[in-house]
Amino acid sequence: MKLRHLDALVWALIYGGLFALGLGLFVARRDASLGWALMLAGGGAALIGLGLIFVRARLEQRPGQKKEP
Repeated sequence: MKLRHLDALVWALIYGGLFALGLGLFVARRDASLGWALMLAGGGAALIGLGLIFVRARLEQRPGQKKEP
């Protein structure tokens, strides 16, 4: 996986997860079980994205690979 693809995945997980978490907070007023499901899925996605930031920081570029800006 290229580093720029990993970067895109990280931010999609973080922002998508936070959006789902916020949506779950509003939905929970009408339907508690659906709201909790959205909050758990969103929070999980955001945590996975945060974890991938640390994975990305540990990755090194291979010899001969162009350095990304």
